[in-house]
Amino acid sequence: MKVSEGQQSVKGPASYFPSIEKKYGRPISEWKALIREHTGKKHMELVTWLKAEHDMGHGHANALVAHTLAEDRKP
Repeated sequence: MKVSEGQQSVKGPASYFPSIEKKYGRPISEWKALIREHTGKKHMELVTWLKAEHDMGHGHANALVAHTLAEDRKP
């Protein structure tokens, strides 16, 4: 993917978002809402759940969980 002049490339877990939406057919906001419904679970428990219940690959599941939990920790 070529980045136009004046745009910054997306880094970190969010860099997976376009391929997650394309592969699994749901917007990122929907995935984050599903993750947030499972309060009290640890990072790897959420990753395991996404992999088992939604047939998601480890990297995609990890990126979604990491980004969602980081957002929720922001003041």
